[in-house]
Amino acid sequence: MSGTEVYIGCSNGQLMRYALQANSPDEPMSYDLVSRQNVAADKPVEDIVLVPSIFRALVFADRQLSIYTLPLLEMTAIKPIRNAVTFAVDNDHLRRPAPEDNQLVPVALTIVKRSGLALFTLSDRLFYQQEIPFQGGLVARRIGQSLCVADKEFFSIVNLEQSVAFQIMPVNQVMDDKPIKPLVLEIHGEDEYLVVSWMGASAMGVFINTNGDPVRGTLEYEEYPVSVCMDFPYIVAVLPNSTIVVHNIETQSVVQTIPVPENLHVRALVSCLEGYLVPSNMETEKMRKTSVRLLREPSPPPPTVEE
Repeated sequence: MSGTEVYIGCSNGQLMRYALQANSPDEPMSYDLVSRQNVAADKPVEDIVLVPSIFRALVFADRQLSIYTLPLLEMTAIKPIRNAVTFAVDNDHLRRPAPEDNQLVPVALTIVKRSGLALFTLSDRLFYQQEIPFQGGLVARRIGQSLCVADKEFFSIVNLEQSVAFQIMPVNQVMDDKPIKPLVLEIHGEDEYLVVSWMGASAMGVFINTNGDPVRGTLEYEEYPVSVCMDFPYIVAVLPNSTIVVHNIETQSVVQTIPVPENLHVRALVSCLEGYLVPSNMETEKMRKTSVRLLREPSPPPPTVEE
């Protein structure tokens, strides 16, 4: 989401763009579907990262990263980066606004592969820098020259400038059979990460700085979260028990617990750095859930011909 634009990646590989459109003078504006395209054939779109400072959208699907223009989602001349496990854009660069003079300042991009970390800079073109040996990364977040990356067992910090990596804590503290999806989150403007570790009967969120040292206090969760995101100064998490838990970053205390409606299955939370517009004079009172089909309907069978 970005201002008047909403971008949705579907489980069938489609990428959809909604834009705020004017209706009649007596009605509020509404988000309408203005484009739809295939990114990967029947493979889910796993992630979309918007980089407004270079007018680009990074779309990850089927182990490759494709680069589109903003806001029209047109393909660029840059070939997709293949054989990727995940990727991370420098969080400091994500927060840059769109330039008023169209002078693009390159952003730092890390591609996590099975055997290493490939470092690039991206503007209107993609420039390769170097590759750092590293194995097993599944989730990665970047702040400056620091990369916080997690595999199935450990969270690690990688100093990209010195090409040095070290483990900081286990993803699963009790090493049971519970399937754990590593969760790593950048704390915008604070040069900190939040990592979440399973403790056996509960989960613990730990704040660390870019050197891997613990800071602040810890967050406590009754279960391992499905997803976490930040809306400073709050950390918002969805738990498997159908609740949304909101912590205050400064005090690490729970400030709100919200039950998830029975008919709403929340799989992920998304934070919007630039905010988004609610097309209503009544603002949030007029916000409502809207169903979006993620799977294509099967094509009707061909008509039969009787001889």
